[in-house]
Amino acid sequence: MKHVGMNHEILDSISALPRTTGVYIFKGEGTLPIYIGKSLDIRSRVLSHLRDKSEARMIAQTRRVEFIETAGELGALLLEARLIKQLSPVFNIRLRRLRNLCSIRLTEKNGAVTPEILSGKSIPIGLVDDIYGLFSSVHSAQIKLRELADQHQLCQGLLGLEKISKRGCFGLQIKTCLGACVGQELRSEHDQRLLSALKSLKVHVWPFSGPVDIVEQSGDWTQRHRIQDWRYISTWCSKTNEFSTHEQTSFDLDTYKILVKPIMMKTVKIE
Repeated sequence: MKHVGMNHEILDSISALPRTTGVYIFKGEGTLPIYIGKSLDIRSRVLSHLRDKSEARMIAQTRRVEFIETAGELGALLLEARLIKQLSPVFNIRLRRLRNLCSIRLTEKNGAVTPEILSGKSIPIGLVDDIYGLFSSVHSAQIKLRELADQHQLCQGLLGLEKISKRGCFGLQIKTCLGACVGQELRSEHDQRLLSALKSLKVHVWPFSGPVDIVEQSGDWTQRHRIQDWRYISTWCSKTNEFSTHEQTSFDLDTYKILVKPIMMKTVKIE
């Protein structure tokens, strides 16, 4: 398949792409990647990029396409996420709007509960019990809190979404707040509704007493991904009989988002 403007190097690298699961890497003139993606069929996915007119600028800068095969989709997702964080390819940011996920943490002071929006990078492992929701930005987390405030008659001032005047919050004036901000409602009752409203968004506590291996196989090839406290620790590969270590030192919301559904729904092999 001939594409106008493509040099022989990129055409040769495309012809060598496998129809297997893994990560593909678009590279330009230098050594750093300009785009990283994952697919169950690497060759097919890369060819779809070449046909996409909206990606013409990226393709024009591409000189070769490299790939790393994985034994399963979860391994590809973990590898893609790790490489993008490490290397920050320019077109992942432009085309996919790469972001650092945010979450809501509840803190208690003087018997009152207050929500705080924080970056996934700043969540220590020990605080997972108090974490709610996965959001693409601070703005989207704020929107969710406003929705919950409207649905459960919570005070947006006490949620940190607006300032509280001597007359109370704006919601009190339009009767969407029950008055916890000015003492018309017990703060404990307000906070209990907040906890109930956030319950469905709660980040799951790690369901095992220690580390586990998620096992993926492709024919005779086996990869074992070691996970602990929702952290990606390492991968063992049967082809090399070696471990590749990727230990995360803190809770990472992106990794959690990849792992939580297959682990909690038991759709992967866990040992």
